[in-house]
Amino acid sequence: MQLATLRNDYGDESLYYFHDRHFIAVEDVASVFGAFFPSDLQEVLESGELPEMTAWWNDQADERLPRLPEFSVYQDHAKLAPLYRRPRKIWGIGLNYRDHAADLNETAPSTEPASFMKPDTAIIGNGDAIHLPEMSERVTGEAELGIIIGKECRDVPREDWLSVVAGFTTILDMTAEDILRRNPRNLTQSKSFDTFFSFGPLFLTPDEIPDGDLNALTVQTVLNGEVRVENQIANMTFPPDELVAYHSRIMTLLPGDIISTGTPGAVVLADGDTLECRIQGAPFLPLMNPVVAATPRSSEMEDQS
Repeated sequence: MQLATLRNDYGDESLYYFHDRHFIAVEDVASVFGAFFPSDLQEVLESGELPEMTAWWNDQADERLPRLPEFSVYQDHAKLAPLYRRPRKIWGIGLNYRDHAADLNETAPSTEPASFMKPDTAIIGNGDAIHLPEMSERVTGEAELGIIIGKECRDVPREDWLSVVAGFTTILDMTAEDILRRNPRNLTQSKSFDTFFSFGPLFLTPDEIPDGDLNALTVQTVLNGEVRVENQIANMTFPPDELVAYHSRIMTLLPGDIISTGTPGAVVLADGDTLECRIQGAPFLPLMNPVVAATPRSSEMEDQS
């Protein structure tokens, strides 16, 4: 199943199916066909209704969704939003590709993942601007595969990891690199500025991954339309199954929690850039965000006076 959250002209956000390059609101499908599911993805996950929703998709989507042209929004006309706004936890993973660590002249972790957490106030969606903070002179952005947890769980065995996973998405993660380099204890600060976490636009259930083989996917960090760095999931130091199992031993994972699995490489961002995450090998849509310079606080105050 392929899902996205769209924003209407009034700023309201609701859940849509994505089928054959068109978005169809879950609410509209319910009104016509009686397939009643929540119109918010986080609510779908927390209510435990994702399996029933996926079953409806597998049985009915190809036949019924094309019969709703009056409710369809063509892909190029959609106003895409983050998949949801209030995950309880966002885990990030640092230096999870050896090549990326080498680029930074750092040693890749080998015994356990180098993980950190981000606040939900950093969340933006496709098309929203990444704001370069006034406090930093060097911000980098990186593309990543995101894992979305579907069940409350603890101490998950690696071999059972998919049983607690709802699906996958594309992510762009930003870092104020100069703040981090001043002091490695500033990791949380450097990762937590507003607009420093973009995710979506598509949520894919695991059965949308060809042959169920995540290792074959290639993650690409793209700047201004140019692929700057890429690598396969197979080359992660800590693969997705280990990341889910490991973090479930630290704390209880909850529906909607996100694990951003690490990047093949980062790029330095400047005003006017467009940053993009592409994941090849599965039907993800690109995640794209423009970059804008910080607005000095003094100018903001003058504008308000």
